[in-house]
Amino acid sequence: MPKLRLTKNSLQQQQQQLNLYKRLLPSLELKRRQLTVVAQGARAECSAALAAADSLEARIGDQLPMLADEEVDLRGLVRMQSYRVVEQNVVGVGLPMLEHVEFAIAEYSLLATPAWYDILVQLLKDGAEARVRARIAGERVSILDQAVRRITQRVNLFEKILIPTAKRNIQRIRIYLGDTERAAVVTSKLAKARQQQESGGEDPLEGES
Repeated sequence: MPKLRLTKNSLQQQQQQLNLYKRLLPSLELKRRQLTVVAQGARAECSAALAAADSLEARIGDQLPMLADEEVDLRGLVRMQSYRVVEQNVVGVGLPMLEHVEFAIAEYSLLATPAWYDILVQLLKDGAEARVRARIAGERVSILDQAVRRITQRVNLFEKILIPTAKRNIQRIRIYLGDTERAAVVTSKLAKARQQQESGGEDPLEGES
């Protein structure tokens, strides 16, 4: 850390910095509050997404108990080919958002397979998409929590370090400049007194006591 210069220019710089810190702090506080609210909402959305995925898997077992039959082979019936994730800007933070999911459905005979196959295919697709949404929702929570930590660190830096340090520096410089000014006045008076004494005049300090 550079040594503090006890000068009027340094005092002006410290005052300018203090004013800047005070102007920036409210916007940082506002962003921290906004991000905190968004993060809380993201956690609720993540919990809801996980619950939805669990509920869909439970529905498959409830609505289609015939799947417990070992002779029913569902391997490869529904396969997720790809999904597209885009970036969503929320309070200046880039968050992943699921935009599209593409599935591949194995061919099966509508005549040779039970009618519930169609229901199963849809439930499997919904369940797989729900799991992806839940995972992405978890990523959003992680990103937002990290953003809240970063902005909180910046707020603390301003509140606990930068602003108090600037105030201490200003006070220190003012005290030094005040002492220096008073010392200069006294020195000037003493010099004048010596000059008058040497010239035989009246000591100007005697009239002020």
